[in-house]
Amino acid sequence: MGLYEIKGENNLHVADVELSYENITKLEANFGSPLYILNVNKLRENYRKMETAFKKQYPKTLIGYSYKTNYLPYLCKELSKLGAYAEVVSRLEYDLAIKIGENPKRIIFNGPLKSKEDVHYALKNKSKINLDSYYELDFVKEYALINPTEKIKIGMRVNFDLSKDEESSLQNGYKVSRFGICVENGNLEKAIRELMEFKNIQIVGFHGHFSTRTRSVDTYRKITLELCKLAKKYIPNNVEYIDVGGGMYGELHESFEIVTPTFDEYAEAIGTVMNDQFADTHHKPLLIIEPGVSMVANVISFVSKVIEIKTIQNQQFVLVDGSVHNIKPTMHTRNLPMKILRHKGSKGHKETFNIVGYTCMEKDYLAHNIHDGLPQRDDYIVFENVGAYTIVFNPPFIKERPCIVAFDSNKIFLTRKSETFKQFFNEELYCFSKGDTDEYLTL
Repeated sequence: MGLYEIKGENNLHVADVELSYENITKLEANFGSPLYILNVNKLRENYRKMETAFKKQYPKTLIGYSYKTNYLPYLCKELSKLGAYAEVVSRLEYDLAIKIGENPKRIIFNGPLKSKEDVHYALKNKSKINLDSYYELDFVKEYALINPTEKIKIGMRVNFDLSKDEESSLQNGYKVSRFGICVENGNLEKAIRELMEFKNIQIVGFHGHFSTRTRSVDTYRKITLELCKLAKKYIPNNVEYIDVGGGMYGELHESFEIVTPTFDEYAEAIGTVMNDQFADTHHKPLLIIEPGVSMVANVISFVSKVIEIKTIQNQQFVLVDGSVHNIKPTMHTRNLPMKILRHKGSKGHKETFNIVGYTCMEKDYLAHNIHDGLPQRDDYIVFENVGAYTIVFNPPFIKERPCIVAFDSNKIFLTRKSETFKQFFNEELYCFSKGDTDEYLTL
C-alpha cells in the first residue's frame, strides 16, 4: 500500500480533514472515487480527551472500544496502541482483536449470542466476559466442572428499570430493554445463587449498557448507582469492576444545533457515584466505559463526486457516485454536515436541491433540500461525521465497497482497498454453477 504526501497551501486540516479540490483530485487519481477518509489525529484526540476526563474524576478507569461501531482493523489497532481494550460482541470481533495482536486478557466479551465454544474460549483466554442471558450459565458451569482447579471470573449484564415517572428513556420508546439478566423478576438473584454453588466460579463485575434516547448525564448517574448497589449487595468481597457500557455523546458538529453533554460532564457524574459508593473500600473497583459513537463518529468523512444534475418537474437532483448506504445506513432523513468542493471556485446563486445516490432505490437520498449554490459535474461533496456504523453496515449492494484512506499528519495511506469483483463475489462463498460443488443433499 503506497504512502502519499499531500502538499500545497490547502492541506488537510487536523481538526476536520478539510481538503482542497486539488488535493481531492489527487486522492481520486490514486485511490478512485468515492472514498472514505479516516483522520487518525482526531481519533487520538477523542481518546485522550475521554481518558483525561474520566481519569481525572476516577483514576481507575478502563476504556474498552466498541468494535461493532467500526471494526476497521487499522482503527482498532490504533486505539489499542493508545490503551483501549477491545469490547466485542461476537466471535467474529473477538477473532479480529486477536488477529491485530490484542492480548486476550484485554478483550471484553459482551453480546446477547455466545456459543458454548465462544464462552469456553474466552474463559480459557482469561478475557473479561459478561453473561447476557440465562443459557450462558450452563456453558460457564460446564467449563467449571471440566476445569475444577481453575479460578473462573465472570461478569453479568444486568437489566433493571430505567424509567422515570413511568416514562421510558430507551431508544424508540421501548418500555423494556431486551438485554441482560433481569433484577426485578428475581432472575439475577437466582443466577447468582446457581453460580455461587461452584467454588471455582467468582462473579467479579456487573455490566449495565442501556441504549437511551437522550444519553443524558442523569441516566448514566442512575445506571452507575444501580450497578454499584447491586455489586455491594451480591458480590461485596469480589467486585473488581463496574461496567457502565457506552452510548455517550461525542463532540457533535455545529450544524446539528443541539447541546450535548461533554466528556467532563459524563465523567463527573459517573466518577462521583463511584467515589461515593466505594469511599470505604481500600481497593476500589475498575470503572469500565465502552465508547463507540463518541470515539469514531467524527473521525471519518466520505468523499463522493458529482456525476450529473437533473431537473425533474420543479426539483433539482444532484447525482453522486456514492449512496445513502455509505453515510446513513439507517436511511434517516437528517442531513449530515457536508461541504461542496467546486472545481470552478464560484458557487453562483443559491438553489434548493437534493443529493441522490447510484442505487435504483427511490429513497437513496444522501441529503434533502439543500439550499446552496447548485453543484456542477466533477465537483466533490464531502460528508462528515460518518465514522459510526457506516463501515460495518455498508451492504454488498449494486456496487463494490469503496476504499478507506487514513490521514496522519500530512501522510495519506490505504487502510482498506477498493473492493473488486472477485472479492464482492468471493469464489470461496459463491457457487457459479452446479459443477462448482461436489456436495449434495437428498431429502
